[in-house]
Amino acid sequence: MRAARERLGKTAAVFPGQGSQYLGMGFRLYERFAEVREVFKDASAILGWDLWGLCSSGPEEELRETGRSQPAIFTLSYAMYRLLKNSGWQPGLVAGHSLGEFTAAVAAGALPFADGVRVVAERGRLMAQAAERNPGAMLAVLGADRRAVEEAV
Repeated sequence: MRAARERLGKTAAVFPGQGSQYLGMGFRLYERFAEVREVFKDASAILGWDLWGLCSSGPEEELRETGRSQPAIFTLSYAMYRLLKNSGWQPGLVAGHSLGEFTAAVAAGALPFADGVRVVAERGRLMAQAAERNPGAMLAVLGADRRAVEEAV
């Protein structure tokens, strides 16, 4: 066990899922680092639309759409990872939550970035389509006991 810990290192890259997007996310990184701009340029070319324009200027409603937010979060997450990695940081492992699993796969070298963009865009499109056909809702319950939740539902 100790040898495994030493081999893995002390840090991990953990990538977020959908819902972490907001207008202007990554702005300072995009302005400051050509590498971040390059990742967004590559993703936009694959997608066929201006991903950075959406992230920086909106409209916010469009950025919240599943088919748009997923490529946006994926691309910014990977751009940040690449920036850190190229500055010498070496994570012991990578992981992700939901959408973030795709970013982790690219970061681990298991999936090329271009394929990751395509898969995430298609995933977002299909999820949006499924939500239109089967509308529903989801919520998080924080700080309530089981009985209170059962009564509310």
